[in-house]
Amino acid sequence: MAKEHAFARAGRADFGATEARGKIIDQDGREIPLETLRPRFGGRPSDFRHSTVNPFGQLTREQRLKRLETVAKLLDVAFILPGTKIRYGVDGIVGLIPVVGDIIATGLSLWLVYEARALGAPWHVTARMLGNVAFQGVVGTVPIAGDAIDVLFRANMRNARLLRRWLEKQAY
Repeated sequence: MAKEHAFARAGRADFGATEARGKIIDQDGREIPLETLRPRFGGRPSDFRHSTVNPFGQLTREQRLKRLETVAKLLDVAFILPGTKIRYGVDGIVGLIPVVGDIIATGLSLWLVYEARALGAPWHVTARMLGNVAFQGVVGTVPIAGDAIDVLFRANMRNARLLRRWLEKQAY
């Protein structure tokens, strides 16, 4: 018993949490000085949206729109049904799971609307985008016909197009 206790004590570190973590480095391998970190949560930055640690924090509008369009393509038209010209995406596959799949697909579509709002889209554009998501979400709950309409309606691609048109009008 005494040997177990001595062994357990020998494996314990007698230094603080800061020394245990070591240096904090960013994604480029540069050391981040502790003085620049916020004092909340043990000196670690908690606001990842405006942090240098977040690789998506400092994207331009065009880069954010490109990311949004890429996710929309992945959700709606990433794959081709073999032997046909019918395109479908992750949204169509996930939507095959009875209730949970439709909730997940709608959540992913709502994330695109959130990103559009973060890009500065006005209420009338986001309202149309929400209408597309609501239509696809409600119709998608119908067992077989809803899945077919999910594949054919492509709400995420429509929403990406709506946002792109609005942003192009803003450039002038």
